[in-house]
Amino acid sequence: MPKNISTPRQEMRPGLPFIRKRLAESGAGLAHLALDPSLAPEILRVAACLHRALARGNKVLIFGNGGSAAQAQHLAAELVNRFHRERKALAALALTTDSSCLTSIANDWDFRRVFSRQLEALGRPGDVAFAISTSGKSPNILAALKTARKLGLRRVALLGPGGGPARKLVEEAIRVPSPSVPRIQETHLVIAHLLAEILENELTAPKRRARNSRT
Repeated sequence: MPKNISTPRQEMRPGLPFIRKRLAESGAGLAHLALDPSLAPEILRVAACLHRALARGNKVLIFGNGGSAAQAQHLAAELVNRFHRERKALAALALTTDSSCLTSIANDWDFRRVFSRQLEALGRPGDVAFAISTSGKSPNILAALKTARKLGLRRVALLGPGGGPARKLVEEAIRVPSPSVPRIQETHLVIAHLLAEILENELTAPKRRARNSRT
C-alpha cells in the first residue's frame, strides 16, 4: 500500500476524541433544552397556535433554507402522514419541495420571493406560516413573513438565539439559545418531533369516556 494512503483503522483513531466531543456537545444542548424555563412555554404556545388552525380546517405552510428546508419537509411529513400511530391526516405543506416552482420564481422574479409567492397562491386567512431559520435574518424568510402578515395568516417560527429580525414578524417563536448552527438544528428537530406528537395527541386522540358518558 502506498505510504501516503492510510488505512481505515489509522484514520478512525484520531477522530474518536472529536466525535465524542461533538456528541457530548449535542447531549448538553438537549439537556439545556429540558432545563431552560422559557423553551417549554414557547413550545406550548406554538403548539396551541397550530392546534387552533388545524382544528378549524386550516393548514400549516412550513418553509426554511438549507438544513431548515429539510426540517420543514420532515415536520410536514410527520403531520400529513403520522408520528406514532394511525390517525387522520393533518393539513401541512412544506414550501421547499416543488423544484419547478422554486426555480421559476427565483429565475423570473428573485430568490427572496420563493416562499412569499407561494404564500400568495396557497395561503388563506387562518392558515399558519411556519418559518424555520437558525439566523432569523434570511431575506426570503423575512419576505414570506411580511406577506403572511399582509394576507392574514398566523405566523410562528423556530429560530436561533435572539431570533433575529424574524422574531418581530411572528406572533409566537421558539428560540434555541445556542451559538452553534448544528446544535440549533439538532434541537429544532427535537422540537419538531414534540410539536408533531402534541398535535397528534390533541387532534386525533379518542374521546375520553367521561365526555361521552350520560351519567
